[in-house]
Amino acid sequence: MEHFMRPDGLPPVNGYSHAVRFSGALVAVSGQVPLDGSGQVVGDGDVEAQVRQVFVNLGAALTAAGSGLDRVVKLTVYLTDLADLPVFRAVRDEFVDPSRPPASSLVQVSGLVHPAFRVEVDALAAG
Repeated sequence: MEHFMRPDGLPPVNGYSHAVRFSGALVAVSGQVPLDGSGQVVGDGDVEAQVRQVFVNLGAALTAAGSGLDRVVKLTVYLTDLADLPVFRAVRDEFVDPSRPPASSLVQVSGLVHPAFRVEVDALAAG
């Protein structure tokens, strides 16, 4: 994989690459939410716990598909409150190498499928 964090003429980044090039199989992971393996909400009211559970879930889905968090090329992040962004970034950087960050999009949404959810993340990864 080759990460293009800040190609000439593009603005500065904060934890993402403007582009990532790779070859081989592609793994698409559906939006992961802060539910544990038994379907219980993790971290009701605690965005750090929710983000951590989301990345645990992403890692498990990627592993099942023969990939891993180190192979993520694109994240799409949905937050219900942009005030949660610093916490999201701090936890994300525990799971994704900040020196080789994936391409990313972040969207503020008015709500997610469950009213207790504050974050959802989907991913594309190299297989």
